[in-house]
Amino acid sequence: VKILSTLLKADAGTTRVNGFDVATQPANVRESISLTGQFAAVDEILTGRENLVLVARLRHLKNPGKIADDLLERFSLTDAGARKAATYSGGMRRRLDIAMSLIGNPPLIFLDEPTTGLDPQARIEVWQTVKELAEGGTTVLLTTQYLDEAEQLADRIAILHEGRIIV
Repeated sequence: VKILSTLLKADAGTTRVNGFDVATQPANVRESISLTGQFAAVDEILTGRENLVLVARLRHLKNPGKIADDLLERFSLTDAGARKAATYSGGMRRRLDIAMSLIGNPPLIFLDEPTTGLDPQARIEVWQTVKELAEGGTTVLLTTQYLDEAEQLADRIAILHEGRIIV
């Protein structure tokens, strides 16, 4: 199996993310985007607060402790902030994961199937978080296999089949 090590250069057109050209300003594009994958990427050995502080430090932000405390409050995790993430429920882990991806206030966040494997209550908690993000001005690109989720959360919906948008 041969793996492409570089992306092919576009032969036409331009793409901008948050006003930045992806070809000539890739660092600015990367700073504008955050991703939350299908499975929560929290460090279970660390506490919720420590996970947030770590990401803030990695992004070289000032006052990582305050950033962590503000996000714990925003995502209703303050009471659990000092507990190891391994003790969190699925919904709490997902909220922590989303909180981690918001450090630095990215204007665009990709959520890849954020409710996969969650119980109904945890799904509702994540839905509320997504709604609050969108209402706060964050652009959210959500991938989901659940049509009810898309209907609840999306302003626009595209349906993919074999790598092509069909609707």
